[in-house]
Amino acid sequence: MDNQAQGGQEGQGLHARVLDSLGPAITSGDYPPGSILRTDELEERFDVSRTVIREAIRVLESMHLVASRRRVGVTVLPADEWNVYDPRVIRWRLAGPDRPRQLRSLTVLRSAVEPVAAGLAARHATAEQCAQLTEHALGMVATSRGQQLERYLVHDIAFHRVILRASGNEMFARLGDVVAEVLTGRTHHQVMFTDPDPAAVTLHVRVAEAVRERDAERAEALTREIATGAMAELDVLAP
Repeated sequence: MDNQAQGGQEGQGLHARVLDSLGPAITSGDYPPGSILRTDELEERFDVSRTVIREAIRVLESMHLVASRRRVGVTVLPADEWNVYDPRVIRWRLAGPDRPRQLRSLTVLRSAVEPVAAGLAARHATAEQCAQLTEHALGMVATSRGQQLERYLVHDIAFHRVILRASGNEMFARLGDVVAEVLTGRTHHQVMFTDPDPAAVTLHVRVAEAVRERDAERAEALTREIATGAMAELDVLAP
């Protein structure tokens, strides 16, 4: 590896380290809205170059977490201006003290979107997408016992991504990363039972069947049951 490529990788690693420290600090409230982040202080704190700090700030700006103003510095923005659909913002918020409220907000979003997406998928899914849904639903069944939550998560995420894509609605499809972060955060922060709810697992299998059979009404109703169950779990695990 040449020196330039190695330097580029090191720079990316430093940038990621700064970002993964500042992002959670902002979303958790360690830096309240209106706080000023000074680049010289950040350089010293993280022991990195100004270029690395500026790149991290640019990313935070793209998420609307901060705004740079001449003669003022980098100002932390209020939460109502954040790009709350950015997967990294979701990940950071789920890792912070506001996790229960964030999970509930995201689950309500899923409840509004995914049943409609499933109904549309029953009308528009390709044969390949129907096969993928069945494959991942059966994968969820196979990993739903024996505390295999990480393996279960892979199939769970893939199932919901296919539903959103198969809807044929590009706006729904773009929510795949959002749903993936919700499901991942729920698992990694122990907002799950030791094994998934058997009823929820069975519902995923039935949704796959309904989509394959082009039964839009049943696909939507079953997916709504999944969403209702997810909200009920939150009432127990993250009140």
